Amino acid sequence: MKYFIFGGNLPAVTITLSAGESIYTQSGGMTWMTDNILMETNMKGGFLKGLGRMLTGESIFMATYTAQSDDAEITLASSFPGSIIAVNIGNGNIIIQKNAFLCAEPTVELSTHVTKNIGSGLFGGEGFVLQRLFGHGMAFLEIDGTCYEKYLSPGEVLKVDTGNVAAFEESVSYEVERVKGFKNILFGGEGLFLTKLTGPGRIWLQTMTMPGFAEKIVPFLPEKD
Repeated sequence: MKYFIFGGNLPAVTITLSAGESIYTQSGGMTWMTDNILMETNMKGGFLKGLGRMLTGESIFMATYTAQSDDAEITLASSFPGSIIAVNIGNGNIIIQKNAFLCAEPTVELSTHVTKNIGSGLFGGEGFVLQRLFGHGMAFLEIDGTCYEKYLSPGEVLKVDTGNVAAFEESVSYEVERVKGFKNILFGGEGLFLTKLTGPGRIWLQTMTMPGFAEKIVPFLPEKD
């Protein structure tokens, strides 16, 4: 499988498949494809897994695209201005934010991930239900804004504004802590809570969040009469 990511801040990825190779994505995720690709839609994993995906904002149905001959091409576009990143699943499971999954090889499993820490679920910006990628193969994620990838050494800590954590390896500890200092809370402009990530493992951060973007453009929207 080969791939090419293009489009700048309005990205898409074109994936070239050899005969017999497949990728799957949520229903309606395909933008265009060549004629030598077969599409099959199903719940992938059954009703319970489909219901779990629905809780994370994904479609209950998934579509699998299989190449019928070599050099078959399929293109998938991001649903929001930002970035598309390719990650190789296999060295460690990856936890991703809701709506981040774009597509993956069939050898990569997508499941729900329930946050065990109550504080992280309530104040972490993504709620209690995230998504988990495991298995072996390539997966593609859509990130809000620009993506910043960093490896945290064992015990290394990075504090992130809530909502700006796009993905992290399962070996990374994820928790939420309250901002200290009365003046920081009132005038710091960062809210009451920060997400604390502790290594070891890779993390992927995003420079923008959909709720933050929506909040910025609301004042410019025309008012209804």
